[in-house]
Amino acid sequence: MLCTRLTNANILTMDPDHPVARDLGIWRGRVVGVDEAVTSLPAREVVDLQGATVLPGFIDSHVHLSWAGLKARTPSIAGLTRVEEVLRAVEEAATRGGGPGSWVAIGGYDQRVLGRHLTAAELDRVGHGRRIFLMHDSGHACVVNTAVLDLLPADVPHEDGLLVEGAMGAARKLRLPYSQAELADAIEHAGRACLAEGITACAEAGIGGGLLGHSAVELGAYQLLRDEGRLPLRVQLMPGGDTLKPVRAHEHDGIPRALDLGLRTGFGDDWLSVGALKIYTDGGMMARTAALTEPYEGTEHTGQLQDDPERLTDLIVDGHLAGWQLAVHAIGDRAADLALDALEQAQKARPRPDARHRVEHAGLIRPDQLPRFARLGVSAVVQPNFLRYFGDDYADVMGERRAPWMYRGRGFLDHGVTLVGSSDRPVTDGSPLRAVQFMVERTSVSGRPIGPDEAVTVDEALRAYTVAGAYACRWDDSAGVLAPGKRADLVVLGDDPRRVDPSRIGGIEVVSTVVDGREATGEARP
Repeated sequence: MLCTRLTNANILTMDPDHPVARDLGIWRGRVVGVDEAVTSLPAREVVDLQGATVLPGFIDSHVHLSWAGLKARTPSIAGLTRVEEVLRAVEEAATRGGGPGSWVAIGGYDQRVLGRHLTAAELDRVGHGRRIFLMHDSGHACVVNTAVLDLLPADVPHEDGLLVEGAMGAARKLRLPYSQAELADAIEHAGRACLAEGITACAEAGIGGGLLGHSAVELGAYQLLRDEGRLPLRVQLMPGGDTLKPVRAHEHDGIPRALDLGLRTGFGDDWLSVGALKIYTDGGMMARTAALTEPYEGTEHTGQLQDDPERLTDLIVDGHLAGWQLAVHAIGDRAADLALDALEQAQKARPRPDARHRVEHAGLIRPDQLPRFARLGVSAVVQPNFLRYFGDDYADVMGERRAPWMYRGRGFLDHGVTLVGSSDRPVTDGSPLRAVQFMVERTSVSGRPIGPDEAVTVDEALRAYTVAGAYACRWDDSAGVLAPGKRADLVVLGDDPRRVDPSRIGGIEVVSTVVDGREATGEARP
C-alpha cells in the first residue's frame, strides 16, 4: 500500500524516460512510480491536485543560511539612500545596543546607493563608544569605526575604515563567534524561507572558515538542528578551504592537507552531509573586488585575488589530492583563469574523472574560457538573480563589450558545461522562479537587456535548479528528478512555468513544498 498518491496533476518529472505524468506514488519518503505503475495501487491518502503543476523540489546549490538568518535579525540600513539617514540609523542601533565598548553589527550596507563609502570618522560621531561593524551586502567588505580599527594589527590594510576581503575577516575575528544555539535559530529561520520558495535542498557555501564562516564549530549548529528535529530541509555543508591543515599521513595516501580525521566530501546522510571544499580566489563585483584581466569601466582598478596566486593554486591542488570535490569561488575572469589552471594542474597530478569540481559564480567568463570549462568537466554554479537585481550596475562597470559575458547561460550549455542555478542568499533574492524568469528573459528589473544571447529555454532553466543542482551536489542518485527510487521531494506550483508568459514565471505561486513525502512549512516556529 502506498503512503500517498498524488493524482490529477501536471507532473514535470525531469526524467527523460517519462517527462510528464498525471499520478505519482510515495512510500516511506521515496517515489514508487508514476502513472499506470501506481494508479491502481491502494493508498492511505489520495491527494487530488486539480491540475496543479508538480516539479522536483528546487535545489539551491549555493546559499549562506547562517548569514541569511542572522541578517534577518540584525539592524539594517537597506533602502536608505542618503548618508545622513544612514548615520541616524547607525546611531539608533548603537544606542539600543550594550554600553561603550560593545559590538554593534548592522547589515544592508551598499556604497553604490550613497555614491561613496562611509568613513570611520563618520561612524565615530554616531557610535557613542561602541564598536561599529557595517556589513556590506556582498559579504566581501565592511566599514568600521576607530574603536574597531584600534584593535586590528597594524599591518591590516584599510581605507578610512573600509576593510575588504581578508582585512574584513581580520575584523570579524576580533569578536567571539556566535553560539551554536544562535546559529541554529538563524539557520532554521533561513531554511524555512527556502521552503516557502519551493527549495527542498541546498548547499551551504562555506562554514568554519573563509570570509563567511561564523564559528570554528559551526557544523555543530546544523547537528543541533538535526538532533532536535528542526532542520527544515536537506543541507550539504562546504567547509572553508582554510579549515584544511597539514597532516602526517602515509606517503601513498598522497594527502598533504586535510580536515581533522581525514573527513572529506560525501560524509553524512540524506539530510545533513559534507559537500565540496569552498575556496575563495577573488572578491565580488558589488564591492569591485572581483579579479578582472581588464579594469572596471572608467577606472584603472582590476580587483584583487584573495591571496598569492601560488598559494591559492597549492590549496586547490592539495584539496583535490585529499579527495575533495572543490567549489572554487571565481567571479572575475582573471580569477577564473587561476581556478581553471589550478584544477587542470590538480587533475594532471591525480586524475579523478568524476571529481565534479565547480566554479562558484563564474561571473565574467570570456569566450575563450568556455571550452576550458567543458574540457575540464567543471560545472558553472551561477546566480541569475544577481543580474536581475544588480544587472544595470554590473553592466555599467563591465562595459558594452564584456556585459554579455556575465553569468552566462547559453554559452555554457552550448559548450556542454553543466549549468547550475543558485542564489547566494542573502546577497540577493533567493527565489528560484524569479531566477528562472531572468534566465529566460535576460532582462533586469528595470527592463534592461543583459546578454540576451545568453538566454535559455524554460526547460533548461528548470533543469539548472533540479537535475543540474543534484549533479553538482552529488545527489543525482537520489534527487533532481521524480522517478522510482528517488526522494519524494517536490514543489507544487499554481501554474506551469512552460505555459505562462515568461514575464509571469517569477510570480507563480508556490502552493506547497514536500520533503521526504511530507508537506513542509515555511513558517518559523512560535
